[in-house]
Amino acid sequence: MKSEQINSIYNEIFETYQNVEIGEHIKKLIELDFFYPYNSTFYCITNTVLQNFEYISKNFTACTGLSRDKMMKDGMEYYWSLFHPEDIQLWIKSLKGLMTFTMTEINDEQRKKMSYTWNYRIKNSNKEYVNIIQNTTPLQFDETNKPIIGLAHYTVLHGAPKMDICATAKYLNDQNEYETVYHQNMSTTNLLGLISNREKDIVRLIITKNTSEIISKKLNISTHTVNTHRRNILKKLNLTSTFELVNYFKNSPNLI
Repeated sequence: MKSEQINSIYNEIFETYQNVEIGEHIKKLIELDFFYPYNSTFYCITNTVLQNFEYISKNFTACTGLSRDKMMKDGMEYYWSLFHPEDIQLWIKSLKGLMTFTMTEINDEQRKKMSYTWNYRIKNSNKEYVNIIQNTTPLQFDETNKPIIGLAHYTVLHGAPKMDICATAKYLNDQNEYETVYHQNMSTTNLLGLISNREKDIVRLIITKNTSEIISKKLNISTHTVNTHRRNILKKLNLTSTFELVNYFKNSPNLI
């Protein structure tokens, strides 16, 4: 797919008003980047209206070997040019699904407490494709409460196998816990498609080493219900132990 086609589709998905302001909160995020250590993640402040990056953290080059200056200068069009050709259509499909869900299935207040995750592959400076897991939290909304400025964190999985492209939306509920409210596998039906959104929440808490008692408090359900879910999850995924469950998801925890 040519870049101008991607540009047109992206504009259609994020069609909005042009009034975008960068506040003090974003300036502070940029200041903090000076203190962050180098690691396998980087972050960007994204602008869906102008299709550019208001800021790109120093780790971008450390993670990909690519020019941070070029990324800032050429914006999202340059970043899209790095995508694996097989992933572009599925990536667009994931964005459409997430935006449709956001604007039709949740209310204005919930929209301000959402976090979105999807994945794809990009080509690094060694001409090798690496997996990217992108998690974006909206920072600013337009007059229709459509998210237009986002803080996006990117986890780079070097040398990892090809992953199904999935899109997930989580809501920060009254217990201050992220609850999965949307999940769609854009590639094929895999193990994640076999379990419910509530079960995905429990898997996510299990692999971050929470006990059944802690999970029950975080999700406001009984310990008995948690243990029932645990048994059902293992049965659905044809696994025999929590150890196997943790090992299965350890390379892609952000997709849960």
